[in-house]
Amino acid sequence: MKKFQLILKTSIYLSLFIFLAPTISLANETANQTIDMEQYAENMQPGWNLGNTYDALGEDETAWGNPMVTRELIQQIAAEGFQSIRVPITFDGRMNPSGDFAINEEFLSRVQQTVDWALEEDLYVMINVHHDSWVWLQNGMENNHDQTVERFRRIWEQLSERFQDYPVELMFESINEPQFTGDERQQQGYLDELNDAFHQVVRNSNGNNPVRPIVLPTLLTGQEPERLQALYDYISNLNDPHVLATVHYYGFWPFSVNIAGVTRFNDETKNDIDTIFNRVHDQFTANGIPVVIGEYGLLGFDTGTDVIQQGEKLKYFEYMIPAAQDRSFVHMLWDNGQHLNRHSLNWHDAEFAQMIKTSWNSRSAVPNNNFIYLNNQEDRTDHQIDFKLNGHQLDYIKLNNQTLIAGEDYLFEDGNLILKKERVEALSIEGETGHIATLHVVFTGGFNWDINIYQHGAPVFQEADGTSDNFQIPVSFEGNHLATMEAHYEDGTIAGPQNWTSFKEFGYTFSPDYDNNTITLTENFFNDIEDGREVTLTFHFWRNDNEEQLSYKIVKNGDQVTGWPVIDEEDAIPDEENGEEIIIEEDKVVPDEDTIDEEHVSHNDEKNTNNQDKQELATKENNPNSQNEQMEESSLAPTLTNHKLPDTATNLYSWLIAGLGLLLIGATIFISQRRRRVNH
Repeated sequence: MKKFQLILKTSIYLSLFIFLAPTISLANETANQTIDMEQYAENMQPGWNLGNTYDALGEDETAWGNPMVTRELIQQIAAEGFQSIRVPITFDGRMNPSGDFAINEEFLSRVQQTVDWALEEDLYVMINVHHDSWVWLQNGMENNHDQTVERFRRIWEQLSERFQDYPVELMFESINEPQFTGDERQQQGYLDELNDAFHQVVRNSNGNNPVRPIVLPTLLTGQEPERLQALYDYISNLNDPHVLATVHYYGFWPFSVNIAGVTRFNDETKNDIDTIFNRVHDQFTANGIPVVIGEYGLLGFDTGTDVIQQGEKLKYFEYMIPAAQDRSFVHMLWDNGQHLNRHSLNWHDAEFAQMIKTSWNSRSAVPNNNFIYLNNQEDRTDHQIDFKLNGHQLDYIKLNNQTLIAGEDYLFEDGNLILKKERVEALSIEGETGHIATLHVVFTGGFNWDINIYQHGAPVFQEADGTSDNFQIPVSFEGNHLATMEAHYEDGTIAGPQNWTSFKEFGYTFSPDYDNNTITLTENFFNDIEDGREVTLTFHFWRNDNEEQLSYKIVKNGDQVTGWPVIDEEDAIPDEENGEEIIIEEDKVVPDEDTIDEEHVSHNDEKNTNNQDKQELATKENNPNSQNEQMEESSLAPTLTNHKLPDTATNLYSWLIAGLGLLLIGATIFISQRRRRVNH
């Protein structure tokens, strides 16, 4: 009898242990797994940035003009086909600046709620320390070192604790665009020190953090060889298999901001993509370290999405995205609200959205121009558009929704589309200028192009008086669109900022307004114009084969500016040599790559200054509760029920089955023994 009781008790205790042990050890089992990081990166493709939201400086996430984040926004991101979301976070102003460095609970709960929504949509999620990189870390590492490092460490201690039991589809990025004072060696040392603190905190914390994927940047997330090598050496020394490297890419700088006459997606711009992507691939991907382009776009977008001509912009993304995917880079679109409308949840530019989504899966045919300009003073002729087919064939063509007949309305051979004279003549509208028709060109695959047809006359400039903070030139555009602008003094030397080129930066120094018939010269332009010196502005307008040029003169005295149109074009630019695309004085030097990189950095500084202005504006607009009342009520507590976990449950079921079996055996023996005792 005693022997039977011993067997029964042992079976019950063993069963209870089997039931409870998997629950106790599940986190440790997950924490001890090895994640296939190449597959992990592939699962992230493509990605999207929730920009200018939790990274905004100010009262709350609406400080820089975006509405409160909603579940519907995150659902729309998933519905658009994105597989991952980067959530930039700025902690300055949302945490105690000293002492315990505690993060504001309400703010952290909002971030957590957004992470929850994203995981529920099966999105991979990246969170980071964002604008803190330049707000307090940049100078703090040199001027207030110990407190700065401790503050950074405490951020990641709190985040690691908060999200420790979240699935590994949530990843941590140490810091965005790290930048510091000092020379290159000193700056790299500061970055390594912060990454050391980040790595130690995350890997020594609980839950899934010992294996949670982490994302480490190069200095300034740049792609220079020395910065790539420094990050590669650092990752190699970590001996941590769960690391991704990250860089950012905003294109060949002159094209990206429309300066130096680089208005086209030319070979130099294309070669920049290939050169940099090959360099990054050879340093990381070829050596088993996955790469995330944590942000991509064009720098000119900070000024406006129209800084780059629409067709040239589309050609850039058509080439860049497949180039990244060919090298197995994860690419994450930077969207600060200028692409997906956070209110309507529709794209501001449907063509742009269609191009990036098409490019996830295919190359597209691309035309030399996405426009045709018809001079209303000239006889009509055949018009040709040349397509690089990239493996596709023409399907059909529509003109204003009317299907055209091949051979009768157009010819198409070897990628050359010729719209016949008779069809062109039928489009003409006497006395009209502006957009008159759209040619819709459809291919067997890839992106389908809209070729906009304009009828134009000659632009007409008028005299103007104004001030240097916002000088407006009255212009009757007559169906024309501005490509770029040059500036020279009377002696032919270059005028205005960035005087290594006569071609000024679109948006930063000048900007057309086609609705109000003006061209604005900005304060940035006049800051580098000498008083009392006559300046000739040469405006270049888009044409089918080249650009038409018209000139205008201005003089600045103090903050007063006077302007008038040039009647005699022979007197517009004294120096004949200034007709070249990039005009350089004898004592000027074309910037090398390092100088251009400094120009890029200077624009980041300008963006940061603008961000600080936004912070001050947000402080003045004291209405923080108006948007909070519209927030969807939702539990902010972390739940793992709907979150996707790694496949680690197989052993759990095996233990449960074994436990049930032992319970059944014990129960059978117990009943049998009871019956024997009753019979006796």
